[in-house]
Amino acid sequence: MTSQAGYHAFDFSDLSAREAYKVMIGTIVPRPIAWVTTISEDGVVNAAPYSFFNCLSADPPILALGVENKPDRSFKDTAYNIRMTNCFTVNIVDRANVEAMSVTAVDFAPDVDELQMAGLTAVPGERVASPRIAEAPVAFECERYLGIAVSSAREIILGRIVRAHIREDIIDPNTFYSDHEKLDALGRMGGNGYAGTFDYFDLRTPSIDDVLNPGGKQAQVGNS
Repeated sequence: MTSQAGYHAFDFSDLSAREAYKVMIGTIVPRPIAWVTTISEDGVVNAAPYSFFNCLSADPPILALGVENKPDRSFKDTAYNIRMTNCFTVNIVDRANVEAMSVTAVDFAPDVDELQMAGLTAVPGERVASPRIAEAPVAFECERYLGIAVSSAREIILGRIVRAHIREDIIDPNTFYSDHEKLDALGRMGGNGYAGTFDYFDLRTPSIDDVLNPGGKQAQVGNS
């Protein structure tokens, strides 16, 4: 680590994996949470939250998960089930379900149904084999699109969304606009921290004229 002009500079080649992880999760915030449900070949439902997650494309509609392997480099239940069934469902975590979500983060044995342990309800998938969580405000049924083994410790899984389930009070089916207050989604911070989405404001992207002529009429309208 070096210090220059008020900044600490970290060369990631000098950091351990744990140190790099701490730097990233403490500064790349808030991260959306993928509450992933899968099903094994034997029909056992698995649920686990992942905050290395985001949407990457709308055409085609692609979600990405970063799934870490176990310390012995074997697959976690989520990654293994996705490989075997080629599907998964991403449920969005809201404030009402945060404690139940934390239960599903416990490292239970593969034959344990995390949803049952958390008092949640599994609803059969409509386009995929994996179930969704009835209590979740939003769920995306996904087919496995691509798996990228970035190292022996981690895999990036891309999923193509084939069906979405969104609570009726959240989205307008005509305009497709969603109410962020009704959704009340949570994001992951560093350590044990979470953040809500109520600290919200609108800021329109300025036009070229706004930027080139900051004192002009367009800029005045944008700042009114």
